[in-house]
Amino acid sequence: MDAWLHRGRRMYHLVCWAGALCVGLAGCASAPSPGPTRPGTEGDTSYRSIAKDDLQHYPLALGQVSTGAIPHEHPAPAYPPTLLDLRLPPREVGARLIVNEEGRVSEVRIDDEARADPDTRLFDAAVRAAAMQWTFEPLRISQWAADANGNTHEVSSEARPFSMDYVFRFAWKDGKPVTDASAPARTSK
Repeated sequence: MDAWLHRGRRMYHLVCWAGALCVGLAGCASAPSPGPTRPGTEGDTSYRSIAKDDLQHYPLALGQVSTGAIPHEHPAPAYPPTLLDLRLPPREVGARLIVNEEGRVSEVRIDDEARADPDTRLFDAAVRAAAMQWTFEPLRISQWAADANGNTHEVSSEARPFSMDYVFRFAWKDGKPVTDASAPARTSK
């Protein structure tokens, strides 16, 4: 009986240790890398991710790890051609990108879109057109466990939808629209 109790405690400690290791690695694995920096070119903009207070996050249980949600293809929107000659002051467009289980943007929700003036609607349309082309590594939630020998293995894994908030900036520098494309991610359900 003592041998079984000792073995049970050992297994419990191994599972706890493996779970803590997996949770620790999840923080590293789910931290997205920043997107590439591109030189300014005519018609490009810049964008950055933002964290909003209303974001909801997937709760991870002991032994669960999240990975992915990293942008692969993320073209910047083109500066609206009809506004190029106006040389407008910098504009920022806030948008929430809804990403499906396959890592494709399925919807773009733009802040205050209903109250936008005609020029702002052109910037909003440019953001929507570009963001709908974005692709991400799918967000995966995996469950890990340890066997009696302390070897860890993946028990299950599933892709889940998520959303990310970005601010797209349209500005001029040295007489041309510019970009400074970097996209660190902040994900939510």
